[in-house]
Amino acid sequence: MNPFPYAFDNKRYHTLAYHNRQQNCKTQKAVLDAGLSCPNLDGTCGVGGCIFCDGGSGGFTPDSRLSLTEQIAAETARIRRKNPEAEIIAYFQAHTNTYAPVETLRRLYREALDADVAGLSIATRPDCIDDAVLRLLRETAAEKPLTVELGLQTSCDETAVRINRGYPFSVFERCFLRLRAAGLRICVHVIDGLPGEGMGEMLETAAALARLRPDAVKIHLLHVLRGTPLAAQYLEGAYMPMGFEAYIDAVIRQLELLPPETVVERITGDGDRSKLLAPLWSRDKIRVLGTIDREMAERNTWQGRLYSPDGLHL
Repeated sequence: MNPFPYAFDNKRYHTLAYHNRQQNCKTQKAVLDAGLSCPNLDGTCGVGGCIFCDGGSGGFTPDSRLSLTEQIAAETARIRRKNPEAEIIAYFQAHTNTYAPVETLRRLYREALDADVAGLSIATRPDCIDDAVLRLLRETAAEKPLTVELGLQTSCDETAVRINRGYPFSVFERCFLRLRAAGLRICVHVIDGLPGEGMGEMLETAAALARLRPDAVKIHLLHVLRGTPLAAQYLEGAYMPMGFEAYIDAVIRQLELLPPETVVERITGDGDRSKLLAPLWSRDKIRVLGTIDREMAERNTWQGRLYSPDGLHL
């Protein structure tokens, strides 16, 4: 018998599918490129971006030559070929989607809202949400559901320097608390397998999230993508990608620390197959997800089993 209360199947973590069923909705994301940049690319806080970054669009690269309206229409058609009843979330994914003058952002968000979407997801950095942007996010969320997808990657400041992230954990935490006080839904992105990190650092990141209690998390595996600074390190032998068994173990132990109410929107990532150098085992998502399910059952564990509000139960 599955002891985890937030499930309708054998999953022992709080899946997005369960969350959507409880909300009586079927949502899928239309991935968008609004043509924005990033302060870690243009020299504002750094150059070159995070060492793993290939533009921030995951395994799918939208055509930024198209308007947002055209991108949403194309994505909607693609999604509804498989799922005719899907409600569409406009996902501003590529680069930093609060990094522009407020009136530019207002125009972009309005274009998406006018495309008859069910809601918005805005991927951004915690050092790119000032008071004016925060007010705009609140105004937008008053019209339709909105999630701020906030990049953390790790709570370890030493790793943050190593990956050229461009801000310390204190900046993330301050932004998170401001978003929470504004009543906005927050999804935090973390990455396992970052250079120099072991199990201790990955669990500390999970414990930091446990203290903050985000609405949702996305757990990614670090992919080595061709053309990135990380790829150069990998090809020189200076970086060793995470192994399959180690990743499974890390994810399960992180899930044990997270609040059971936190929705796990992703538990592995989609590396661009045309650019992926390593780890090649990550291409088999079905194997990854199935192994996590089986291993959690064998260990008789579940999300939140070791959860502590102070995040100290390591």
